[in-house]
Amino acid sequence: MHFPKDRFFVRIISMKNTLLRTHNLGYPRIGAKRELKRALEAYWSGSGTLEELEATGRELRRINWQKQLAADIDWIPSNDFSYYDQMLDVTCLIGNIPERFDWDGTDVSLELAFRIARGDQSDSEQPSDCGCGQHKVASEMTKWFDTNYHYIVPEFHIGTEFKLSTDKIFNEFTEALELGIKTVPVLIGPVTYLTLGKVVGGGADFDRFDLIDQLLPVYAEILVKLHELGAEWVQIDEPILSTDLSDQQKGLLRKSGDALHSAAPALKRLLANYYGGLGDNLELAVGLPYDALHIDAVRGSIDEAVDVAKALPQERILSVGVIDGRNIWKNDYKKTAANIDRIRQHTNSRQLVISPSCSLQHVPVNLDVEDELDVDFRNWLAFADQKLIELKDLAELADGKLDQYKYKANINARMSRQGSQRVHNSTVQQRIQSLQPEDSHRRSLFSSRQPQQRAQLKLPEFPTTTIGSFPQTKSVRKARSLHKRGELSDEGYQLILCSKTKVCIETQEEIGLDVLVHGEFERNDMVEYFGEQLDGFAFTRFGWVQSYGSRCVKPPVLFGDVSRPKSMTVEWAQYAQSLTERYVKGMLTGPITILQWSFVRDDQPRKISAQQIALAIRDEVEDLEAAGIAIIQIDEAAFREGLPLRDVEARTYLKWAAEAFRLCAAGVKDETQIHTHMCYSDFNEILPSLAAMDADVITIESARSHMELLEAFKTFEYPAEIGPGIYDIHSPRIPSAGEMETLAAKALEYIPPGNFWINPDCGLKTRGWAEVRPSLENMVAVAKSLRKSFCLVEA
Repeated sequence: MHFPKDRFFVRIISMKNTLLRTHNLGYPRIGAKRELKRALEAYWSGSGTLEELEATGRELRRINWQKQLAADIDWIPSNDFSYYDQMLDVTCLIGNIPERFDWDGTDVSLELAFRIARGDQSDSEQPSDCGCGQHKVASEMTKWFDTNYHYIVPEFHIGTEFKLSTDKIFNEFTEALELGIKTVPVLIGPVTYLTLGKVVGGGADFDRFDLIDQLLPVYAEILVKLHELGAEWVQIDEPILSTDLSDQQKGLLRKSGDALHSAAPALKRLLANYYGGLGDNLELAVGLPYDALHIDAVRGSIDEAVDVAKALPQERILSVGVIDGRNIWKNDYKKTAANIDRIRQHTNSRQLVISPSCSLQHVPVNLDVEDELDVDFRNWLAFADQKLIELKDLAELADGKLDQYKYKANINARMSRQGSQRVHNSTVQQRIQSLQPEDSHRRSLFSSRQPQQRAQLKLPEFPTTTIGSFPQTKSVRKARSLHKRGELSDEGYQLILCSKTKVCIETQEEIGLDVLVHGEFERNDMVEYFGEQLDGFAFTRFGWVQSYGSRCVKPPVLFGDVSRPKSMTVEWAQYAQSLTERYVKGMLTGPITILQWSFVRDDQPRKISAQQIALAIRDEVEDLEAAGIAIIQIDEAAFREGLPLRDVEARTYLKWAAEAFRLCAAGVKDETQIHTHMCYSDFNEILPSLAAMDADVITIESARSHMELLEAFKTFEYPAEIGPGIYDIHSPRIPSAGEMETLAAKALEYIPPGNFWINPDCGLKTRGWAEVRPSLENMVAVAKSLRKSFCLVEA
């Protein structure tokens, strides 16, 4: 695989001349041009070999390490690279392999890791212990804290045992050592690992935290081996410290800290927390027996960082995250230097280290390749490579050694952004100020709307639909690429899209779906598509970040006040509806998902940005209704993802997030049915807020969890209609009708038949037609079977 020449490699590595040291927690693993994605998909498709995939991984690691070395980073991470997911890597490292994969106890291969993440493509009819009719179903996947990164959920049961089962962490440390770089191996901590896992196979009295006594010896073995290989430091990530902890979790953190200290006393241990402040866990964190502590002073606060500096024992090192590892705005050198000086007053020069707030895996790789961005706008931004330079600059600035030209250039860039007319729109601001409470409420309650909608739509019981997108085939992607390069005319591109849409409508009718979608062939991404048509957004060419596995997204940059210059989806919805007598849903992305899946401006509250987006979507909703579209879906896939990690902050967020959704949907008539969709959500905590969104139908992902996510509906009577996904679209396989019927039966334990929709877990964009058509045919067969079972149709 070809890798582009990187500007870092022509720089001469300078001798470290600052007293303040620097630390990086992790680096983007996908490559500046998504080299890892291409290598993964080539391997999975059979067009690439394992050797070629591993060669790509080695080259990406080499590039990342040498970049960090060139930027004078003192603590450079290893084992932050992953072919799929870092939590899955820990699962493989400690031998926690689900029983259904028939692991023989030998070293866990990369192929086995992929099977855990993606499931088997065969044996779908064979029975299994999980009772879902599937033999080797993929492990559940969900969001990593409040980010758009997904992780593979560890599984625990009464008989779970652990043992050291891969050499990845050791091999990558040695690999860097051979390049002359002594890295800091990164390992997700045992308490975070146990907390984010799930119990499977029954055992109501089983507590996964009881496994700590079996897990810690394996962690100890890892540390001992790292020390034997020459490691001086190891980074133990326990981001669970940013959450509300139980007394049990706090006790486990103390227990694991003591155990890891005793395992290899000569190996220095860095405890890393990120994605938020320590809050009431501050005393706990500073009291744990680690040699260094990393804290997030971006999502946390500088005041807390000062408190930590005061409380931390004098012999320990404090790493403070002063650069935002999750957003792409240029750092404010003047403000950050003042903050560093505040903290430094309570530490000596060798006790303080500065760093990004978290791993840089959440930002794109290199801004330098964005040669099509406006120069002034690009000067406001910093990607991962630039954040390394910022880190070095800040260390020099803190020591009084930064070139004054760099300092003044940073100030000028910040002032340019603050004063830009591209950022501020007085019309949008006035509209926000004029909002009234009634603007975010439907005309009638759902109990009044539901009979009106049923009389209008006349859908069968257990109505079938999909979530929106259909396969984005190579021909679709090729046409989009040719059109973008100017090699395909607007007219030619429109003809191709119309043809794809027509075939999609016809196929859905043949399958027998009740409510259709147009397939979204004109859309590159569910957020980017809308951002491109809204004022206040900018776009990059190569600003990719990993979502999971080979799945990468290119978030829009929300830099200014948001408005909708013209309609965005009406023509496509009208065209699709003209092709069929069945209802076609209008498909929109909701304000919270657009907000959450963008790089959001940091100069105003997120609530205000959400309201601005909601008003733009409201205009589109009303135009769709006026065009005759009777069912409108407003996806809020990221609603749960945006939930702050602390309960007190979460309550505030849920109130304004639900209000933003209502704001974009509240302008329609009672007869117009509003749908929403959510991905990977643990609903237990937020069901009242989902109800407060006041959607008529909510579809959710629940197939991969085997309907476990619906447990919350036992104690909460959801007031509207629900479509629990019964087709897991994230595995490249065809689920049988029997498998889906089993899932539907489980869901019916929680959902009244009259409020039950039949649908896949999510959109079908990433799947192929060879999987999709038979899977949907099986899904429709389930709906027909349920209608007979409940005597809703003639036998």
